[in-house]
Amino acid sequence: MKPVVLRVKRLDATQWMPLPAYASEGASGMDIRAAIHEPITLAPGEFRRIPTGLSIAIPPGFEVQIRARSGLALQHGIGMVNAPGTIDSDYRGEIGVVLINWGERPFRIEPGDRIAQMVLARVYRAMWVESAALEETQRGSGGFGHTGIE
Repeated sequence: MKPVVLRVKRLDATQWMPLPAYASEGASGMDIRAAIHEPITLAPGEFRRIPTGLSIAIPPGFEVQIRARSGLALQHGIGMVNAPGTIDSDYRGEIGVVLINWGERPFRIEPGDRIAQMVLARVYRAMWVESAALEETQRGSGGFGHTGIE
């Protein structure tokens, strides 16, 4: 697999933090960390933007998706308000992760904690073509949830 170069700029005083990294050979996402100087506690139901201390240059034709970490979700009820978050190729600001505590207990985030994962994905530009009719499919106009649970 050919790697895609992502240029990264560290913000604030985050030289001590590891850059995003894949945890295993087959991992799709890179863990990203909380660039905070003191712990932050999220109360149940509270959401907050957590800084990462990173700004990146994504090549045209790609995006970075920010996704929740399954372990935080399962063990603590921690998720993301806008999951997945999208970072466009022309954005140069700091990456922030909007975490929410859907759990029943306060959740403490320590400096450098792995808070989310980042997935590099190819994107395509849509070209709209207005049509008087569309080709038929087996589903047709069956709506949201119309296929049931069985």
